[in-house]
Amino acid sequence: MTKKLYYDSAYLAQWETSILETVEKDDGYYVILEETAFYPHGGGQPCDIGYIQGIPVLDVFSEGEQILHKIERFPEESTVSCSIDWNRRFDHMQHHSGQHLLSAVCLNLCQARTLSFHLGTDYCTVDVETSELSTSQLESIEREVNRQIYRNHSIISYFVTGEEANQLDLVKQPKVTENIRIVEIKEVEYNACGGTHVSSTGEIGIIKLLKAEKQKGNIRIYFICGYRALEEFNDSQRILGALSAKFNTGKDEILDRFEKWEKEQKQLQVELTILKEKNDEYVAQELLSSHGGTLIAHIFEDKTLKDLQSLAAKITSQSDVPVLLATAAENKVVLSQNSNSGRSCGAFFKAHLGSYNGKGGGSNILAQAGFPTWENADAFYEFTAHALKNQIID
Repeated sequence: MTKKLYYDSAYLAQWETSILETVEKDDGYYVILEETAFYPHGGGQPCDIGYIQGIPVLDVFSEGEQILHKIERFPEESTVSCSIDWNRRFDHMQHHSGQHLLSAVCLNLCQARTLSFHLGTDYCTVDVETSELSTSQLESIEREVNRQIYRNHSIISYFVTGEEANQLDLVKQPKVTENIRIVEIKEVEYNACGGTHVSSTGEIGIIKLLKAEKQKGNIRIYFICGYRALEEFNDSQRILGALSAKFNTGKDEILDRFEKWEKEQKQLQVELTILKEKNDEYVAQELLSSHGGTLIAHIFEDKTLKDLQSLAAKITSQSDVPVLLATAAENKVVLSQNSNSGRSCGAFFKAHLGSYNGKGGGSNILAQAGFPTWENADAFYEFTAHALKNQIID
């Protein structure tokens, strides 16, 4: 059986060992080592990655009592040098220890017991057993958990028997009854855990709560620790600095500038809507006065589908002639008519769009379609115009 070096020290990142067994499966190559510091998936914590004899380790997981290391190819040597991606390992250590401390604070301050933990690449989460956490409670949790970080409690781990475990004030009872690994944060909690941890709470650095949301009747808290929290702060500062420069104001005044900008935008939108309405009226009258025969048809270069639909509705409200409009900006075509016609716009589109790679549909009085290219849209436009002018639309 492989000796698990990560139980002896979470800080061991390089070692030499022997290969006990090689396993070839359908999905790749695996080795079993005599000793390993590669932590496998488990307990909400992802596995370590790194190198075995210079060969990338792609995955690590437990299979019974063995730990399998998935690698790109088998090494030629039986004695191998191993190394762990230390940045990834230490990130996991910071976040796993951070989770223990956060869970302890949630329990002590809000009587909210942790139900599950997930350590992701972008953020981590704990689901706590409570139906609600107010903003003030979350702020209190964040302050207290960071206060406990600064107290720099020692974090130690050791194995106990089932009987010894019963004498400890464990957060929850372990699933195993013997050889139980305890992770103890001095003066804070005892927890049965097989993960990797920092040696003191000070190494967590900082815990920043990102948000909280309801999840299946409980609350899910999103958080980050240590270097990730520093990177998040740097990203926020970069964005804040860019906004300050953009609005030519200090960071404390950015929200006021946003409110002013929003009011200006709303006023501009009102004015734009009025102008577009007047312009649509003008365009509608131009098309109505210039058409001759059985169809009003026009191609626009820059209008949106919504513009075409609005314009078509204006025209058909004043004429019994069908309206066919297209826009090269979006490769869209609209067909509209008033309710007095016996034709169906939607049925016509449904029958013929497939021949032009178009997708869409509609009702008896209005149909719209989009196309992958303007060539497709223009071809369908011409086809529809020809059908309407010759009264062959069904």
